Amino acid sequence: METESPDNSALALARLRALVARCAAGEKLQGERELAAALDVGRRAVRRALDVLEAEGQVWRRQGSGTFAGAEPPQAAAMAEDLARRSNPLEVLEARLNLEPALARLAALRASPEQVARMRTLTGRIAAAEDADARELWDGALHRAVAQAAGNALLLAAFDMLDAVRRDPLWRALREQARSHTATRRYAEHHARIVDAIAARDPAAAEAAMREHLAMLARALTPYAGLEVAIAV
Repeated sequence: METESPDNSALALARLRALVARCAAGEKLQGERELAAALDVGRRAVRRALDVLEAEGQVWRRQGSGTFAGAEPPQAAAMAEDLARRSNPLEVLEARLNLEPALARLAALRASPEQVARMRTLTGRIAAAEDADARELWDGALHRAVAQAAGNALLLAAFDMLDAVRRDPLWRALREQARSHTATRRYAEHHARIVDAIAARDPAAAEAAMREHLAMLARALTPYAGLEVAIAV
């Protein structure tokens, strides 16, 4: 019986299809050398087969990271993951301190009564939350409601990118470490003042309240994040 050529790309493609079908979405595949050995085909055949699967949307590649099963995630999500790896808590806090007070100022100028009512509902949800996951969920929803009320699509996109980085498990764990009963009560007071200032159409007060809120968070997180540089507020 004639032996299959190691350069048989069609054979490599068939075997790779079967392999990828068994993989979970986002699962990283072995490198070309390992795949060639596992599938008993040549590396060139593997490379060509991967090109076909990538064109079909069955796999996706990221330079320096490898090849992954399934469709490529949205670019924004991939960018957020990359930023989370390259940033640190100091950068996240600095970015929030520069962006979110400006969003609160704009929200005080532009928020509709319905948006203000939604913010008040969210502050109540945060106060009533009984666990860390619920607090994170409703806190993020409130801050995004403020960003939406600012009425600027570009700033909202910037907020969403920053918020995606902020949701990284490392940052969430740090925030929960720094959260005490006293801090939780103070954060609730801050949220109420932010929403009250927005409802009163007082941009300066809304900006100041948001800055005070984030500054307190920054001071609380600093020792847990191991930061030697003080947050500029």
